[in-house]
Amino acid sequence: MAGHLLCRYARLICRSSSQVPAAAAAATRLPSHAGPAEVKRMRGWPLITERLMSERTRATLVEYNQKTPTPSRLDELLEKATEPEDVLVAWAKQGGNSSQAADALVQWTRLMLVTKGMFPEQFSKGTIDSRLLNIMATVSKQVSSVWNSTLVSVLRSLWVMAVPPTHPLLCSVQMEVLWRVRRLTYRQLGHLVEWGAARKEQQDVAIVNAALKQLELRWTEIADAKTISALMSQGARMPPTLMDKLEDKALELAQSFSTEEIRKVCVSLAAQGRRCVSLLRALSYHLLQKPSAEFTTQLMMDMAFAYGKLNFHHSQVLQRMASELLPRTPELSSIDVTRFAKSLGFLKWLHIPLFESFAEHYTANSDNYSTLLVCNLLMTFARLGFQPSNGEQFYNKVHLVLQDSLCKQDPFLQTDVVWSLCVLQQATPSYLLPVTQTSHTRKLSGAPARMENYRLKLLHIAATLQLEYPGSPTSLAHLSVPSNSSRLPSVLQRSLRESLQGLVGVKTEALRTGVDTVYGWTIDGEMVVDCDNKLMDISQFKAPHLPSGGGDEALPVGVHRLAFMAWEFPNFGYKSKQLLGRFTLMKRHLQLAGFIIVQVPFYEWLELKTEWQKLAYLKDKMGKAVAEEMAK
Repeated sequence: MAGHLLCRYARLICRSSSQVPAAAAAATRLPSHAGPAEVKRMRGWPLITERLMSERTRATLVEYNQKTPTPSRLDELLEKATEPEDVLVAWAKQGGNSSQAADALVQWTRLMLVTKGMFPEQFSKGTIDSRLLNIMATVSKQVSSVWNSTLVSVLRSLWVMAVPPTHPLLCSVQMEVLWRVRRLTYRQLGHLVEWGAARKEQQDVAIVNAALKQLELRWTEIADAKTISALMSQGARMPPTLMDKLEDKALELAQSFSTEEIRKVCVSLAAQGRRCVSLLRALSYHLLQKPSAEFTTQLMMDMAFAYGKLNFHHSQVLQRMASELLPRTPELSSIDVTRFAKSLGFLKWLHIPLFESFAEHYTANSDNYSTLLVCNLLMTFARLGFQPSNGEQFYNKVHLVLQDSLCKQDPFLQTDVVWSLCVLQQATPSYLLPVTQTSHTRKLSGAPARMENYRLKLLHIAATLQLEYPGSPTSLAHLSVPSNSSRLPSVLQRSLRESLQGLVGVKTEALRTGVDTVYGWTIDGEMVVDCDNKLMDISQFKAPHLPSGGGDEALPVGVHRLAFMAWEFPNFGYKSKQLLGRFTLMKRHLQLAGFIIVQVPFYEWLELKTEWQKLAYLKDKMGKAVAEEMAK
């Protein structure tokens, strides 16, 4: 009953409030000059729910019959326009209000970009079409009546047109956008951030900052992957707190990301050094579900770069990219080959068929490779310890390039390339001698922060010259041997050294641990054994590998010098038991220096649980290493 009364009362109020007689107005004691009063009804009144109290499920809405505005002739002409001139002609003939003028300006800008590709310097020369000026003046007069979405598009159009900051229309639109920023949708806010990120004017920066503030407050409203990827790609302007929230949103919506959006997000994370593992895993999983047609070359190049920069490994994605890229290798440019190889080098991931195709690509297209690209390709091969099967053809072309141009490169790059040639066993005295001179060392001393690493590389280069080319004039006097005593040994190194001390027992004179050599390498443990594998006093024998030179006696015939090397997880390629190039060079240098290498890889040592097992393992390793050397 009460429900019926309420509905009838509401209907009467709406019907009676539409017009009030002039006599009623006179009874309200208003001044006679006020005229008849009109009581305006609220828009919410016609939307009345008619429902009985006993009927909880049936509801009927009484609404207006609102007619959709019929598109005007100008709207039709703007929609059909294919040239900027069509827009101006349509406006000159039809004219319109501010909203239509805003649409015309946006359409004209779009067609200018599509057909011309750029804007003439109209504003700087003062040669602006009078019809365009009329459009802009119409927008400026009634800018407050332009819809939000159109207003944001108008602002972008003015930015694209390079309108001067003092232009009246630009100032009006900027002020109106700032006034409405709280009422804009998250997509419109995202457009403002994306389009205005590179703007430097004070008012433009204020608009972008206001949009960012609103996005940070309303980030839960974001519900589409396109906006997230567009915002994250502007990471340099994003506040860290907003980036954290965007990463959470991206993780939530990862399934809806396209390959292009995945690419943009990963590249943005790499550019900012944000290693969000959970997000990278989710995006990688959904990337694997995409068809081969979407695995474009640009996508794979950028994904490999992002993975390499963030040191993020995903075996399945890397394998998929390698299989997709392998048949396309002949079509790649020299820059793409070098870039992809370098990214995989940072990841320590060696896909032999793919790298073989890279070497063949260089052999077939060496004229398209600059000296810098050749250097980067060599450094990647050296990092992974990769030797191409067509090595003779490959290195012949490399030497033709380096012999003439390497000395003209930056001293740091020159050192890196020569060191890489040492790893690949392609360094000759013509490369080594210039780098070991005192004058070259002085060139590197200008960067103290990098000098320690390059001092080690120079020691390795000098060791190559001394050990692989005996009799060559070389001096290590100007290169101080870095001490390893200040560095804390790893868990594996500490465990190995403790076991070696247990192996020698009270014969402490038979063992050296943490030995810094003149070659720039550090040996975890050093022993000397006779032909029966019995320990001998190590301090009495000469040791050319030590800065002090060791004792006075020469090493007798049949006596062997052992070097124990603990190979850590980072010393190997990703998911491989093959040593990286740096450690193959170390192993070769120590062998040339007269050591028998006893290798202790982490994957074998970690399986040993007791001290007895470790001692038995070391004795067995020593016996096998000596036996292999004797067999040679």
